[in-house]
Amino acid sequence: MNKYLKTYIAILTLIVLASCKVSKDVTATQLPWPVSYRNTVNTDTTSIADIQWRSFFTDAALQKLIDSAVINNYDMQVALKNIEAAQLVVKQTKLGYLPEARLEARASITRPSDNSLNGLSVNQFLGKSYVEDYSLSAVLSWEADIWGKIKNQKAKALAEYLQTAEAKKAIQTNLVSDVAKGYYNLLMLDAQLAIANKNLLLNDSTLRIIRLQNNAGEVTALAVQQAEAQRLVAVQLVPLLQQEITLQENALSILTAVPPAAIERSTEIKNIVFTQNISAGVPSTLISNRPDVKTNELALSVANANTGIAKAAMYPSLTITAAGGINAFKASNWFSIPAALFGTAVGGVAQPLFQRKQLKTQYELAKVEREKTVIQFRQSVLNAVGEVSDALVKSEKLKEQEAVAATRVNTLQQAISNADLLFKNGMATYLEVITAQSNTLQGELDLAVLKKDQLNAVVELYRALGGGWK
Repeated sequence: MNKYLKTYIAILTLIVLASCKVSKDVTATQLPWPVSYRNTVNTDTTSIADIQWRSFFTDAALQKLIDSAVINNYDMQVALKNIEAAQLVVKQTKLGYLPEARLEARASITRPSDNSLNGLSVNQFLGKSYVEDYSLSAVLSWEADIWGKIKNQKAKALAEYLQTAEAKKAIQTNLVSDVAKGYYNLLMLDAQLAIANKNLLLNDSTLRIIRLQNNAGEVTALAVQQAEAQRLVAVQLVPLLQQEITLQENALSILTAVPPAAIERSTEIKNIVFTQNISAGVPSTLISNRPDVKTNELALSVANANTGIAKAAMYPSLTITAAGGINAFKASNWFSIPAALFGTAVGGVAQPLFQRKQLKTQYELAKVEREKTVIQFRQSVLNAVGEVSDALVKSEKLKEQEAVAATRVNTLQQAISNADLLFKNGMATYLEVITAQSNTLQGELDLAVLKKDQLNAVVELYRALGGGWK
C-alpha cells in the first residue's frame, strides 16, 4: 500500500507543478515611440494606410494592373501556399493532447540452438525445434503535458501561421507600390516622348528658317550646323524614350504574371492627383499596419515557445502506454477467443540525467535567440519610423520643387515664343532661339521627372505606413 501511495503522491506532485510555467515569456518592452514623425506636428491618428488600395488609387487602368498583380503574381501565389502549409501544421498541433494509436500485426519463427537451454526447453515442452509467435494488437501511447511542451508547440505553430499571413500582406504591400510606381514611370515616359516630338517639330521649323536665311546670305553655315545639332538632341531622345517605355511595359507585365505586352493607360501624368488627405497618423500605429513589424513581433512569440520547449525537455516526462490484442504460439490458435486475448498497461516517468549538456545548451541557445528576436523587433520599428519620415519629407519637398519647376517651364515657354517672334523680325539671333529651345526642352523633361518623383513619394509613404494589403 505504501508503494502505491508514494506513486500517487509523485504523480500528484507532477500535476501540481503543471500549473507553473517552466519558462517565463519575454515581451517586447515598451519602445520610446515618438509623439509624431520628424518635421510634422500631427495630432490626427488616422493614416492613409487604413485606406483600401482601390480607394487610394483611383485611376482605372492602374486599378486593373494592381488587381491583376495581386491575383496572378507568382510571389503572391507562393505566399498563399505558405499560408496553406502553415494551416495544416496548426490543425495537426491541435491534436497534440490526444494519445497516439497504432495497429501492430507480427508473426515470427525462432529456432534456438539444440545445445542451448532454450533449444532443450523447446524440444522438451513443444516437441519441435522452433517457436512460433503470432500477435495482433492495438497500442495507445499518451504523454502528459506536465511542463507545457505541447502547449508551446501549439503556440509556436499558431505564431508561425500568423507570420505567413503577415508575409503575404508584406508581399502585397510591396507589389501594390511597385505596380503604382511602374505605372507612373510609364506615364512620365509618355509625357517625355510627347515633349521630345513637340520640340522636334519646333526645331524643324527653326532649322527651315535658318536654312532660308543661309541661302539668302544672312547667316553663315555655322548657324545651320548648330540648329541641326539642336534638332538631333530631340531626335536622339525619341528612340531612347521608346526603348524605356517598352522596358517599363515589360516589367509591369511580369509583375502581373503575363508575357510582355503593351500596357493600357487611361490618363496623362499631369492629371494624376491624390484627393485624399495625406495623413501619416502617429508612429504607434505602425505595429498594427506594417506587416514586417508585425512579423517581427510574432517572431518573439515563436522564440518564447521554442524556449519553453527546450526548457521542458530538461524535466521529467510522464508517459502511459496501453496495448491489447490477440497472441498465440500457433497460427491455428491465433483467433481462439478468449484464450488468445492479452492486454498490458505501462506508466513511466523519464528524467534526463546526463546527455553531455546538450539539453542545457539547447535551452541557453533558445534564450539567446529570443534576445536576438527582441533586438530585431526594435530595429524593425526604428526602420519603419525612419522610412515614413523619409517619405514625408520627400513628398513635401518634391511638391515644392515641382511648383518651382512648373513656373520655370511656363516662363521658358513664353521666352521661346518671344525669341521665335523676335528672330523672325530680325531682332534676335539664332543662338538666342536655339538656347531658348534647349532650355525649354530640358525644363519640360525635368518637370515630368519631378511630377513622377512626387507621385512616387506619396506611394512610398503609403507603403511605409503599411498601406496596400487591405
